[in-house]
Amino acid sequence: MTTSARFITLEGMDGAGKSTHLSWLAAHLRNRGLDVLVTREPGGTPLGEQLRELLLNQPMHPETEALMMFAARREHLEQVIFPALARGTWVVSDRFTDASFAYQGGGRGLDEGRLRILEQWVQGDFQPDLTLLFDVPVEVSRARLANNATLDRFEQEKNDFFLRVRDAYLRRAQAFPERIRVVDSSLPLDAIQAELAELLTLWLD
Repeated sequence: MTTSARFITLEGMDGAGKSTHLSWLAAHLRNRGLDVLVTREPGGTPLGEQLRELLLNQPMHPETEALMMFAARREHLEQVIFPALARGTWVVSDRFTDASFAYQGGGRGLDEGRLRILEQWVQGDFQPDLTLLFDVPVEVSRARLANNATLDRFEQEKNDFFLRVRDAYLRRAQAFPERIRVVDSSLPLDAIQAELAELLTLWLD
């Protein structure tokens, strides 16, 4: 896709704090004069939001879960991400395909080869320009989630599930170091945002 706009994704375990930094990141980019669209996965489209409700709340086979995630992603790409980039709008997404490798691959134990087939089928060679992986120890993640009044079925998983998710995320970061930047999300908020500001300045300039 020929465009000057870029696609940035935020990743991390539940409770890693990525949602806290999403609005800050969008504002930071807008302050640089960029047109920015914020979206999320699963979701981002009317159909995607319906699938999100099912994925977060209805028990299902792990393969069904993976197929629904990629189905929602196909609509997300076609209806939101590709059109925005084509018109020069930067896109910032709360999760993308790395989450499928972390949650369905690492957490659920699905074969990564099958996930790669789905990835190629749904998005071809298209990848984010930059992925910010907000990383925290599992115990920190769980402590933060303990403050939530209600938890979806992913957030209700046991510690060993999140240990596998975190390990899968970090392996992705090792495999794609030029795209995925790991951010220590256990640091104070102002320290994290200072690190992000420096990282973005270097990346953008």
